[in-house]
Amino acid sequence: MPSALFLTPAPARSANGEADGKSPAAAIDRVETYLNSVKTLSARFLQVDAAGNVSHGQLYLRRPGRLRFEYDAPSPLLLVADGVWLIMHDKELDQVNRFPLYQTPLGVLVDDPVNLRENIEVVEVKESPGILRLKMIDPDLPDEGWIGITFTEPPMLLRQWQIKDAQGGVTALSLTDIRVNRKLDPELFVFNDPAPFHE
Repeated sequence: MPSALFLTPAPARSANGEADGKSPAAAIDRVETYLNSVKTLSARFLQVDAAGNVSHGQLYLRRPGRLRFEYDAPSPLLLVADGVWLIMHDKELDQVNRFPLYQTPLGVLVDDPVNLRENIEVVEVKESPGILRLKMIDPDLPDEGWIGITFTEPPMLLRQWQIKDAQGGVTALSLTDIRVNRKLDPELFVFNDPAPFHE
């Protein structure tokens, strides 16, 4: 994380079939409504990368465009999205990398408004009792991977996302201790380059 999968604006096509007699379009509507109601979110996360490495940490999200992933030690990583860039800081190597936020899979979660019909292609909708899963791709780069998002309901709550990259590796991130629409310190989403780093 971040993955090589890039999601760029494109018209959505149809999701596959009906799920338990429910309309995929209705499920997408529910997800859009829920995500647009989430102005802030904080949670503990557990991440398992493609190599099976496990990391823990704290996630902060504020729409539009703000994210912070504070990885617990011994991981040296910190990810901050400031509304424009997704910034990855490896404190051990003292390296900083920037990626355009809305060209990463995470951009869809913090867009304002979230629109799953214009920005991406929902290719799969799966519903089972209490669980709703969407799988999405960039229709212009269908071989570059996908992002899958899992919700529990009712009430709807974001629980997990998975990102598959162009090499076939899957990174999964699961959320616990989720708190929605509570005030977050704006400084969480500010990144200051560490000295002596210079662009």
